[in-house]
Amino acid sequence: MTAVGTVLVVGGGPAGTAAAILLADAGIAVDLVEVTPDVTTTGSGITLQENALRVLRDLGVWPEVEHAGYAFNGIGMRAPDAHGTLLFETPEFPSPSGLPATVGMPRPDLARILVDRARSLGVKIRFGMTVTELEQDGEGVDVTFSDASRSRYDLVVGADGVRSSVRDLLGIRLETRSTGMGIWRAFTSRPESVTRTDLYYGGPSYIAGYCPTGDDSLYAYLVEDAQDRSALSPDDRLAVMRGLAEHYHGPWDDIRALLVDPDRINYTWFETHLLDGPWNRGRVVLIGDAVHTCPPTVAQGAALALEDAAVLVELLLAADTVDDGLWAAFTERRLERVRTVVDASVQLGQWLLDGERGDVPGLMRTVAQTVGRPA
Repeated sequence: MTAVGTVLVVGGGPAGTAAAILLADAGIAVDLVEVTPDVTTTGSGITLQENALRVLRDLGVWPEVEHAGYAFNGIGMRAPDAHGTLLFETPEFPSPSGLPATVGMPRPDLARILVDRARSLGVKIRFGMTVTELEQDGEGVDVTFSDASRSRYDLVVGADGVRSSVRDLLGIRLETRSTGMGIWRAFTSRPESVTRTDLYYGGPSYIAGYCPTGDDSLYAYLVEDAQDRSALSPDDRLAVMRGLAEHYHGPWDDIRALLVDPDRINYTWFETHLLDGPWNRGRVVLIGDAVHTCPPTVAQGAALALEDAAVLVELLLAADTVDDGLWAAFTERRLERVRTVVDASVQLGQWLLDGERGDVPGLMRTVAQTVGRPA
């Protein structure tokens, strides 16, 4: 007997779909609701490091991810000079897992792959739906949905993002704050000069970088001080990003020539929060961005969310009951690992904001060692 027989997952992002897949694959009845009307078709690219790829392999979707994405091992560091001079590159050591170090891919492709896998395992997915009320006792949770229907579950998993409605229904107050940086992202074609991620620190932007996401696609990004860009028209946004990109060279010269579609430019602020304590209230548990979010400076946001789902389901399948021992084990497995990555992500950005020469190699080494260990 496992601890649960019926589970509701709220949120159709990586954390929610991963949890649904793993539960359904174990024979548990899973419903998933997602407030948006369909599988996401927006967004640029996503960088998935090996710890994320390990979970995706366990989900049974690695062949699809490998086909849809662009795999590479190692990254480069370039100077913000007139040539985009390559300063150094990390060695490309083979991984014992047999997986690449990194895969870049379009976000909508990953979303579609995960939703298709969940459906194939019998997960009942309802788009355009959310939760409006939760009432729980020692045996289960009564859920009211936005269409006024009601159902009862052994467990509810809130994986509904930074502005989590499940978190609000639980009365958990979590401050989400800007870190002081904003990021321009563009999704466009991949020139032959781009075969991995390269990072440029300095110049008019704090960070300029890019990641190949397929044989003919990439996403490129430029990080600046957070500011209100909401009044800019699409053409204005394109002009600003192209203007910032003018200062970076090497492969950026090829990328800049491809920045022509204003509808493929977006701008957001870096934000962070971490729920410091148990991520559950009774039989409702939060995972992913609902409890931790961080700047993408170490490219671990989606990986942490996928890990949350994998660890949660592992513990549920090994337990006979949903009790304090299960939640203590979940907290022990996740909280400090996540804190290390979140703190490092924020610290890297803060050093740049403050103009300090922090120990970036040491910080990155700490993150690599942390996520290199099993979750």
